[in-house]
Amino acid sequence: MMVKKIKVGLGLLGALGLSSCRSYKGAVSDHFDGELFYNPWEKQDHSFGSVLKWKFTETAQKWPQSVANNPNPTIPSAYQTGDVSITFINHASFLIQVGGLNILTDPVLSDRVSPVSWAGPRRVREPGLSFEQLPKIDSVLVSHNHYDHLDLPTLQKLSAKFQPKIFVPLGDRDWLLDESVAKVEQMDWWQSIALSSEVTIHFAPAQHWSSRSLSDRNKSLWGAYLIEYKGKMIYFAGDTGYGPHFSSAAERFPHIEVALLPIGAYEPRWFMKYAHMNPEDAIRAFQDLKAGKALGMHFGTWQLTDEGIDDPVTELKNQMRSAPYAAAKLEDIFLVPEVGGTYRYRF
Repeated sequence: MMVKKIKVGLGLLGALGLSSCRSYKGAVSDHFDGELFYNPWEKQDHSFGSVLKWKFTETAQKWPQSVANNPNPTIPSAYQTGDVSITFINHASFLIQVGGLNILTDPVLSDRVSPVSWAGPRRVREPGLSFEQLPKIDSVLVSHNHYDHLDLPTLQKLSAKFQPKIFVPLGDRDWLLDESVAKVEQMDWWQSIALSSEVTIHFAPAQHWSSRSLSDRNKSLWGAYLIEYKGKMIYFAGDTGYGPHFSSAAERFPHIEVALLPIGAYEPRWFMKYAHMNPEDAIRAFQDLKAGKALGMHFGTWQLTDEGIDDPVTELKNQMRSAPYAAAKLEDIFLVPEVGGTYRYRF
């Protein structure tokens, strides 16, 4: 009877979107102390008091209630041909078509990113691809379990319709399996898994944290993914602050063709700097990765922090004018993608 009550309780929590990550059981490592995960190069843990300080002192810019997507995003001519296609859906959600596979990153198609469906940040832009417009999805890459990156309703729908392989960080598999998300595999930093004879994914460090509730902070891991095809890499940063992990990834994987890097959700800096990059940080990360090109992400969909909706794009352009790339065109190096835009690369 007690077991039945526990399962019913978990089901009710899931219906409310309040599922908590369980304690991970595994070997101690340089980023897991036996109970919690951490960033080994620099630990930082904001207290509840600092959260209150931010909320009581915030000077959030006003966002519009809705912004229409451009119906026909302009694709620069440099991306018209190639054998890798990347479509920007929204925030950190991309459709990556490579080696005959359709891969989704951090798919979030719900209206809100919140523990509940009736409150919390609400999208101001519709997804660039609706669920009905998706091709058959082969694999899903989830960087960590925050609500703007792991959306349970979206994963449940994807699992039911396409039965894709779903990859998550250590600690997030078991509770997802209990929430009717099938074929879930969890990964540790620097672990590699072949998706096909041509495509391999690698899970790499990021500077962030995890939580789905008040009781499960850092009980699961977080990270970035590299998708390897023909000896070249697509780097998907997930959610991260700036740190030495970018150089570490470049040392292990020296042929990063394109990097998908967050440029938004960064104000106020005293509170957000550790876990979220601003455009200046994103350019430094791009340089550390020694990537050929970059696409910006993590901006303009939900108001999660204090900066204005257009600030990340404006600031990235300003920063690029003073970077070593100032003489080149921004779109030739670090492109801000259109929602729904498809960008093609020759590998």
